[in-house]
Amino acid sequence: MPAFFELLQRRLQPMVVLTTLALTGCAVGPDFMEPKNELDAAQLTLRPEHGRDASLLPGAVPSQWWQLFNDPLLTQLQSQAHAGNLDLQIAAERIDQSRAQLGITASQLLPSVGANASYAREALSEHGKFAALGAPTAPSNFWQMGFDASWEIDLWGRARRAREGAAATLEATVYEREAARVALSAEVARTYLQLRGTQAQLDIAQQNLTIAARTLGLAESRERNGVATRFETSSARAQLATIKAMLPELAQRRNAQMNALALLMGEPPRTLDAQLRQAMPLPSLPTRVPVGVPSELAQRRPDILRAEAQLHAATAAIGVAKADFYPRIGLKGRIGVEAFDSGDLANWDARFFSVGPTVYLPIFQGGRLVQRLALNESRQKTAALAYRHTVLRAWHEVDDALDAWAAQQRQHDELLVSYEQNRQALHAAERGYQQGAADYLSVLTAQLNLLASQTSLNASATNATLTVVNLYKSLGGGWDPEPQP
Repeated sequence: MPAFFELLQRRLQPMVVLTTLALTGCAVGPDFMEPKNELDAAQLTLRPEHGRDASLLPGAVPSQWWQLFNDPLLTQLQSQAHAGNLDLQIAAERIDQSRAQLGITASQLLPSVGANASYAREALSEHGKFAALGAPTAPSNFWQMGFDASWEIDLWGRARRAREGAAATLEATVYEREAARVALSAEVARTYLQLRGTQAQLDIAQQNLTIAARTLGLAESRERNGVATRFETSSARAQLATIKAMLPELAQRRNAQMNALALLMGEPPRTLDAQLRQAMPLPSLPTRVPVGVPSELAQRRPDILRAEAQLHAATAAIGVAKADFYPRIGLKGRIGVEAFDSGDLANWDARFFSVGPTVYLPIFQGGRLVQRLALNESRQKTAALAYRHTVLRAWHEVDDALDAWAAQQRQHDELLVSYEQNRQALHAAERGYQQGAADYLSVLTAQLNLLASQTSLNASATNATLTVVNLYKSLGGGWDPEPQP
């Protein structure tokens, strides 16, 4: 028995040498370098070019930025959406798939071991060549069992580069889920604010309907007393019908927005009607809007981090393609027992083993390896361009969101003045019409102007809140970067 182990030790010496080489071997292909951040803080300023910016602060961007609106229902809807949204669940399943793929790829670095056993009853032909040489032709049993092992030694880093690429792909899928989370947060807030704006517009229409009905009653009374003409009564009735015609379209828009929120929650239609149908005031603009600093934008936007991880994976794929040009060196071993009688399997003399290296060297592949390398290099260049494009798009989105923020505030101030003046004008026109000092045309004009200014003011207030949503979406708010890989 000692002689057997001495023989096995001599056979395993080449394996020790190859193992040492594998552990100290280099990985071919380019090493990934973090791309240069093109978001130059000297050029990108988180301030609008014009307008008020006193509320914009350099503080950290809150992960739950929607709480700045101080609307408990909006906060509740965000929690429901993050728990039930189907797109987010699909993105989470993709993470599990990438994690499993990483495990499969990483297994290439480890040996594979398997057990086998076989039994056969066999006999040689009495007219065969072995029988002619004197071999027995009587039937016999043959038993065999043992272990097989193989290991490809990663001298050139092929398996290591593959594992590196799989890990980067996993990281990209994690950031893909967080990018979906950012988009979901913005979409929930946007739809909710639009719903409140639509409900406010319904309330405005109802108020104008009351005014128009009162004016129609006054015109009919004046016509019965011979003071007014049929023109005034018909015009008042037409104005009342015009306002009534707005209500079905506004109600349909409100219902569609409630259904859109239900879809974002992963719920059937009409699920949120009881919760949302009651009109509530549009949330007021936050007085303090933390926007962070420009240098942090590349680390806050998950789509930029995803593009960087995809570039990393594409760079690692070049190393895998280059390693295919080099010899593949592996080790194979086999050990077990075999015998014609099952009772002899426990006998030490029934043992057998084999161990030794294997070498595979690609000589002619018809250009397949060269073209695969060219393909991966082109994909790496595409990923680099995609990263630059993602960064540039983020820059534009932030700049546009800041300009929209300032523009909406200026517009809202002017529309507020217009609404107050039109309200006073309608009050003066109605009083003059009641006293007979003004005709109905002035009342009708004042009503139309007030309705238009109310509609514009409500749309401006809604759009002002939406600029906050767009701003935080462009800044990458809505997820927590800390626990991510």
